[in-house]
Amino acid sequence: MWPYTVQEAEALAAPRGELSARTVAMPADTNPNGEIFGGWIMSMMDTAGMMTAIRHAQGRVTTVAVTDMAFLYPVKVGDVVCCYTDLVRIGKTSACFHIEVWVLRAGQGSRIKVTEAEFTFVALDGEGRPRRFLTETVVAA
Repeated sequence: MWPYTVQEAEALAAPRGELSARTVAMPADTNPNGEIFGGWIMSMMDTAGMMTAIRHAQGRVTTVAVTDMAFLYPVKVGDVVCCYTDLVRIGKTSACFHIEVWVLRAGQGSRIKVTEAEFTFVALDGEGRPRRFLTETVVAA
């Protein structure tokens, strides 16, 4: 297991939101520096957010914006990568989710937050046009 740096130890806390995706970082996902490629992490975040947004929208969604992306620490091969999503706000046709990525170094020890961002999704109708962003509470009413 890799030792924690002071900064990593400070990042230990509880994730915000629900666990939406989890996988192991593999050698095929590395950049030229031997760490996990940031684009792979963003793709995982987008997929985790999409799965949560689909549930809230009760249908098809698409990503329209990613803001406030911050890579705090590198992800290493063998880390268990976990994405957590938390609904921030819902508009007429869109919803924004705060997405955090936490890792277990080599699958062990305490979680470390390695990145976070805000993802905005728009609900789409069958023709690919924006539609009302339904929520679980709207349908129940």
